[in-house]
Amino acid sequence: MPTLYIVATPIGNLEDISFRALRTLSEVALIAAEDTRKTRRLLSAYGIKTRLTSYHEHNKETKLSYILSRLESDDVALVSEAGMPGISDPGYELVVAAIEHGISVVPIPGPSVLVTALAVSGLATDQFIYLGFPPRKKGQRRHFFELIAEEERTIVAFEAPHRLTSALEDILDVLGDRRIAVCRELTKIHEEVFRGAVSAAIDHFREPIGEFTLVIEGRSKGGRALTTPLEEELRRLYEKGLSTREAVSQVSKATGASKKELYKAWLAFARRIVIE
Repeated sequence: MPTLYIVATPIGNLEDISFRALRTLSEVALIAAEDTRKTRRLLSAYGIKTRLTSYHEHNKETKLSYILSRLESDDVALVSEAGMPGISDPGYELVVAAIEHGISVVPIPGPSVLVTALAVSGLATDQFIYLGFPPRKKGQRRHFFELIAEEERTIVAFEAPHRLTSALEDILDVLGDRRIAVCRELTKIHEEVFRGAVSAAIDHFREPIGEFTLVIEGRSKGGRALTTPLEEELRRLYEKGLSTREAVSQVSKATGASKKELYKAWLAFARRIVIE
């Protein structure tokens, strides 16, 4: 029975591919590649002459039927631009369609920027959540981070270089100045892993270049209890005339305290002041 092989390819360094992956790519009848140019460079490096066909975000619907037709009689390998296919790329739809058609789907494991970044981050690895790419628009991105503000597990996300600064600023504003590992160009010549506070990461990456993976510290279990100094600062801003949103955002950004708890404290003493 023909098989669809899901083949992991290097995320940068071409030496990171497995012997099994190379054998599979040389034996299948067709390779469906997200980026045929990058895949061709990989195949050329190892003398593999298997035929390529493009399969990416913009042609996945039109190419799906063709690849399924080839799978009626031939083995096909699916590769993404880099790493494990099906993670934040169009491979998911092909895998689902193959399963629905009763086609065997076999993984050929290997490099993954997600777990690579997590492993070198220095942050907790026992539990984590993966968010893919945050929304491009600022309002949607802020809401995106607000939804996971109370998340205690380590958070992993991807980001494009031209949106990195904006994303980090939103993380700082919404999640606070918590610890973060910003991984750039992993396994490539200019590999870099920045570890530190979100505010420091913003200062460090003035002109972001390359591919970025963000590993963000989860919220401390039990939350950060509001201290008297924090409450006093909220009161000071209240008396200064700042709105609830402005005051809570300002204190959370400066201290990393939970916005949820800050809102509770703000409303509590606001009610006391009204009663007084």
